[in-house]
Amino acid sequence: MKLQKTLFSQSTKMNWSMLMGAVFLMATSSIGPGFLTQTSVFTETLLASFGFVILVSIVLDIFVQTNVWRIIVAAEKRGQDIANMVFPGLGYIFSFFIVIGGLAFNIGNIGGAGLGINVLFGISVKTGAIISAGIAIFIFVVKEAGKVMDLFIQLAGVVMIGLTIFIAFKTSPPVGEAVIKTIVPDQIDILAIITLVGGTVGGYITFAGGHRLLDAGVKGVNAVPQATKSSILGILITSIMRIALFLAVLGVVSKGYHLDSDNPAASAFQLAAGNIGYKIFGIVMWTAAVSSVIGSAYTSVSFIRSFSRRIEEHHKWIIIMFIAVSTLSFITIGEPVKVLILVGALNSLILPFALGTLLIAAHKKNIVGMYKHPISLTICGVFVVIITIIMGGYTIINEAAKIFS
Repeated sequence: MKLQKTLFSQSTKMNWSMLMGAVFLMATSSIGPGFLTQTSVFTETLLASFGFVILVSIVLDIFVQTNVWRIIVAAEKRGQDIANMVFPGLGYIFSFFIVIGGLAFNIGNIGGAGLGINVLFGISVKTGAIISAGIAIFIFVVKEAGKVMDLFIQLAGVVMIGLTIFIAFKTSPPVGEAVIKTIVPDQIDILAIITLVGGTVGGYITFAGGHRLLDAGVKGVNAVPQATKSSILGILITSIMRIALFLAVLGVVSKGYHLDSDNPAASAFQLAAGNIGYKIFGIVMWTAAVSSVIGSAYTSVSFIRSFSRRIEEHHKWIIIMFIAVSTLSFITIGEPVKVLILVGALNSLILPFALGTLLIAAHKKNIVGMYKHPISLTICGVFVVIITIIMGGYTIINEAAKIFS
């Protein structure tokens, strides 16, 4: 009896550790340099009404992730393999865009990590980028890479959220007004909603948690309830960070301060707590960027692992190469802003088509077996697909016009 209890306790701890690893992989992947900048800029523009944007994006994000995580776990297959079963060759197309998009965004993530080290220690951004890449690569070199990655991103998530909450308290934001405007906003910015949804669950982030669960052995119909809870928890963790940053910036701009357009998040932290605040921004930027580097590399490579036995066998070294190429690109050409913008716009269309494909798969017995996907979730998923296709197309047309004008 004691042996059974011990084994059950160890199994429960292991299962919980795996689930939290997937939760934080998705959450920290979405909290990158772009996340910090977008939240700061939109808060300064919309003020307390940005709370409404956050609320709507949280609901849409939950619709997306609960659908995706449940279907992947029930099918016991990665996103690209499910897509290929729905329509032969579709998985290869998804993989191409996700890997290219992940690589492009990882250049920005590496740059953000370099900036964080620059703020903390005064060394050059490029040197900081190399150091950060080395730390990320080391995680995948060690024998128990999966466990080390899970532990690192969980610690990174706790640190960045805790420090941002501290800054929010320092700024004494008008919480009452924020609550009211979250329910009854002065203005509704649809583009801001789509930007937040795309940044939180778009591109490779859509599949980060689900793929991590599969790699950890959490799969099958019996694991669907766990996947559901984990997906919602991941969105809530991301949302806590978003709300904390929103309140921190709101507290600054509500006092009449203006953010530096070159680095709005950094100026918000500095205005909130002086030089200490600026150093805290460095820590938050570094942890956000490095965790995104890890999440982007891990998930992007997971999209090609099933295409070849050799890739599967050597996937850790391909992840390392992915990080190395991102770093080399940043050092040699910097952040290719126009390319990042266009790839980001194209990446916004991955979400609706990927989600739409998985929703079709959810109702095919040859893919999900005896699993019954709730009609309510399907309806919510279709709603997100339609909305994001419309707004994604609008974004691409506008961004392409800006680039080529």
